[in-house]
Amino acid sequence: MLDQPMIVPAALAFTAGAALASVTAWWLRRARLAERRAAEAQQLAELSTMSSGLAHEIKNPLSTVVLNAQLLREDILDAPLESDQSAGMVRRVDALVRETDRLRDILADFLQYAGRMKVDRERIDLREVGVDLVDFLHAQAAQSGIRLLLSPPPERAVAVDADRGLLKQAALNLMLNAMQAMGGAPRTDGGQHELMLRIEDGSGRARLHVIDTGPGIPADRIDGIFLPYVTTKTGGTGLGLPVARRIAREHGGDIRVHSEPGRGSDFTIELPSAG
Repeated sequence: MLDQPMIVPAALAFTAGAALASVTAWWLRRARLAERRAAEAQQLAELSTMSSGLAHEIKNPLSTVVLNAQLLREDILDAPLESDQSAGMVRRVDALVRETDRLRDILADFLQYAGRMKVDRERIDLREVGVDLVDFLHAQAAQSGIRLLLSPPPERAVAVDADRGLLKQAALNLMLNAMQAMGGAPRTDGGQHELMLRIEDGSGRARLHVIDTGPGIPADRIDGIFLPYVTTKTGGTGLGLPVARRIAREHGGDIRVHSEPGRGSDFTIELPSAG
């Protein structure tokens, strides 16, 4: 009986040790995350400096190529050539213009990912952003056979200090990516694919969920989808998701992903709540 009181201090010491180990592990995870973010920021800064000069050097020649191709097309149509011969030449010139335009689009995507990003913040309500996004993509989703939904939003405003245009673009990148994934994979139950926006607010964070019923992403591939130029889409640049994540991080937030192969994915833009 005399030794009984020693049990309490021993239990307390064990509990304190476990708590200290948990806090230490948490801080280590935070430190590793901070180091990774700092390395990514440094890499983006270097790319930004390089890309500004690169853009100028490439854009002007591409514009010259398009202008001369258009002039050449007019000359071909005015030349005394057989119709079959002129039609073949015009097709080749048109293909040249299309490919040049595609190069300009790729350059624009690269600049958006690697260039300097100007963020004009204002107080906005995520509920309004959700309504605008659904209205904008409703016709395109219907044409693709996808049911576009907006989950009932919270009763009060979900306010964030953000650049409205950039935030919409990040969400649109996620929504278009989801629509493309669903378009190439019918539902296993034979039903209609759905794309849902859901807005949440809590614990000082505002969240915009983009939820689809597509094929999902295997766990070992989720980290890689945010790498530049990683894409499974024909003709895609592989910069849509990296740009969306960069926009979220420029606002002090991030993009979270939860996906189940065969059931769908939930891409969540998470931002600090205003105030």
